[in-house]
Amino acid sequence: MSASPANSHPPATITRNEWALIFVLIAIQFTHMVDFVIIMPLGERLRRELEITPSQFGYIVAAYAWAAGIASLLASFIMDRLDRKTVLLFLYAGFALSTLYCGLAEDYQGMLLARTLAGVFGGLASVTIMAIIGDLFPHEKRGRASGAVMSAFAIASVVGLPIGLMLGEWYGRGTPFLALAGVSALVWIVGLLQLPTINEHLRHARPHPLKEFVEVIQVPNHLWAFAFTFFLVLGTFTVGSFCGPVFASINGWTERSLAVVYLFAGLFTLIGMNIVGKYSDRVPRLPLFRGLAFGSILMALIVTNLPPGPLWLATVALSGFMVLAAGRMVPAQAMLLGTSSAKNRGAFMSLNTAIQHLGTGIAPAIAGAIVFEDENGKLGGFPLVGLVAAGSALVSLVLAGKINPAPHVPPDPIHEEDDELESGPLVVG
Repeated sequence: MSASPANSHPPATITRNEWALIFVLIAIQFTHMVDFVIIMPLGERLRRELEITPSQFGYIVAAYAWAAGIASLLASFIMDRLDRKTVLLFLYAGFALSTLYCGLAEDYQGMLLARTLAGVFGGLASVTIMAIIGDLFPHEKRGRASGAVMSAFAIASVVGLPIGLMLGEWYGRGTPFLALAGVSALVWIVGLLQLPTINEHLRHARPHPLKEFVEVIQVPNHLWAFAFTFFLVLGTFTVGSFCGPVFASINGWTERSLAVVYLFAGLFTLIGMNIVGKYSDRVPRLPLFRGLAFGSILMALIVTNLPPGPLWLATVALSGFMVLAAGRMVPAQAMLLGTSSAKNRGAFMSLNTAIQHLGTGIAPAIAGAIVFEDENGKLGGFPLVGLVAAGSALVSLVLAGKINPAPHVPPDPIHEEDDELESGPLVVG
């Protein structure tokens, strides 16, 4: 990616059919992200109604990330051997059922199992979505496509979290999950009707799954990409996992105040990610990533050293951090999508997502080991968390220059017929 020149002409236009596909992928990713983030603000209610300890609640949150990571690792053996549409619909159906189970779980063991299953199916669905973008969108469109899909996190913060929290307050802890399962069922039907068959990657001869796994991890470029992903995620979630608790602790805020902070931060992130996605197809992605990443380091240090103050100050600081931290993921994701060839993209993305979930699980543990409660009941140690996050992010800045685009590998000669997905307009439905 470091060698990618800026385009000398306007980027290719995304067609109406391509936008239709993107909107389906956004809807799937949106429900997955709401399911992922809603569990944290519902923590107090879950602990009361399920009568669980704080450590048990921590296991419920961690189960999602670890299950997603292990599943992504195992899926790398078979991800590139099946049609992507079939895989995505199967996984999304499993996700919807797991989310339904989350709403019906009546005790700690049931909720722990439900979150584990949701992590398996939801995490793998997210991997498949990114592989689909890599397969169906050429280099000059991937930034906008991946940016639009990744904006589902911001949409989940702006729309999903407030609605979910209100449903939980009005009707109980299970209602947000039941409603989300219903929405997921509707999105699944739309996906069945609108997603095209995606099997170009099946044209390549496939080695034994274990051999393919070894083949992927033997590529130095892939190893640099895995290390890049780990430190990138570590630099974000060490700070992000404790922003809410620390803000509430030092300011004495309620969940309603935090909801306002995250609502505006999510709104600005939604706008920012789509702007970054647009420019990631116009300018070299490595300098764009490094500029955004450096800004996110500064904002991480500001957020973690923020003194008690008015609500608007925390909103501005957290918005700046989220916009830059999420924005840098747009060129980063586009860079990673080009790191592997189409032949091994599914396996590579599965492994890369496993590394991502590893970082997501380790980051809160590191932050939790640093943050402490003082004699006044206030949380301290957050400035040190900021330094750890800044150090991790600086490592990712260096590693970004180590990864390069994969060389193009043409399909086998027996499959030389024109492929509409690559040389013509995308047909959806």
